[in-house]
Amino acid sequence: MRAPPSREAEKSREAIRSPEARLEEAVGLARAIDLDVAYSALQPVRQWRPGALLGAGAVEALGAIVAERDIGVAVVDATVTPVQQRNLERAWKCKVIDRTGLILEIFGARARTHEGRLQVELASLTYQRSRLVRSWTHLERQRGGFGFLGGPGESQLETDRRLIGERIAKLKREIEAVKRTRSLQRAARKRVPYPTIALVGYTNAGKSTLFNQLARSSVAAADMLFATLDPTVRRIELPSGRTAILSDTVGFISDLPTQLVAAFRATLEEVTEADLIVHVRDIRHPDTEAQRADVHMVLSELGVGDKIERDTIEALNKIDLLDSEEKMALGHYGKRNDDAVAISAATGERCADLLAAIDARFAGDRDLIELDVPIADGGAFAWLYAHGEVVRREDGDAAAHIAVRLSPADLGRYRSRRTSG
Repeated sequence: MRAPPSREAEKSREAIRSPEARLEEAVGLARAIDLDVAYSALQPVRQWRPGALLGAGAVEALGAIVAERDIGVAVVDATVTPVQQRNLERAWKCKVIDRTGLILEIFGARARTHEGRLQVELASLTYQRSRLVRSWTHLERQRGGFGFLGGPGESQLETDRRLIGERIAKLKREIEAVKRTRSLQRAARKRVPYPTIALVGYTNAGKSTLFNQLARSSVAAADMLFATLDPTVRRIELPSGRTAILSDTVGFISDLPTQLVAAFRATLEEVTEADLIVHVRDIRHPDTEAQRADVHMVLSELGVGDKIERDTIEALNKIDLLDSEEKMALGHYGKRNDDAVAISAATGERCADLLAAIDARFAGDRDLIELDVPIADGGAFAWLYAHGEVVRREDGDAAAHIAVRLSPADLGRYRSRRTSG
């Protein structure tokens, strides 16, 4: 069931997103964790009710549907307070979860790495702690104790809060250790140094499919929401021969729970540290503009809002699903916008153009250097071809004169190599 957002900021984003599309997305989220969707509907809400979110008539009508279809879980695509959740569960006699709870369920089912599981558990416990209210009678009973187990007379509610608080503190320490490890890994990559590219986009926009296409990899990719949660990093070769680091990241979504933004900050630092962001968009989706706005909002929350215009290329994905007229219109858009490339990650169409656009972004920091390299030094030739863009080569008897584009860092590495050699 889809209910309208309660905050003004959400309302402004909803202005460009159709309610039907949001309902379809909510159904997709439910199916992403193998829920059998027996009923879905848009529910008009004239006024938010603090007790049960909906008016008494709507609660009763939906309760009849729940009973008739023997529904075990009701999903409300909105933020539901603990009191509202309790009252709806009493009225409908089934489990009720809101949008945040549903997304957390998906993340909990999909996280595979140790880091991912830590982040999901932290987000889930932070959410659960907000659900601990005195409205539930089973949390009001008193328990005894000897002091070291919580003290005499500590209520079950206080015990639950304390235990969750202790676990959250432990998880934060472990995630901080992960963050330090990632920082060391990024520092090592910077010493190489290779430019870094982060793929971002709305969930199910095709990031992992594009990642596989560009990196010749086999990262799990599926036509479902949040198919990828754990970040993946690969080396790729650009048309100029330059090596770059490509990272795939978790998909964004509208109204992304704040707990998840906070918990996944260590993972999303791959985005904040990237030299270039490739924003993968599902261009044939009816709400592609709204999805674009949602991704920009999350990037701003991560503190990289300044990169949106300056260091971003849009990959307008899924052109294989467009008709000829739509493709033509998209082509005109691409000609007017140097920062957008229409592609199909599934078929590989125009992915070479995307790589060329990425390469062009990094070419700006390369200087044209004239070098004389001994003909016998095969290792030097191999290094220059691997790390630079050889523009011209003239072989002589003893040496070759080469004009090559190199970044200042690579030029320093080359000279250091020659000196040490």
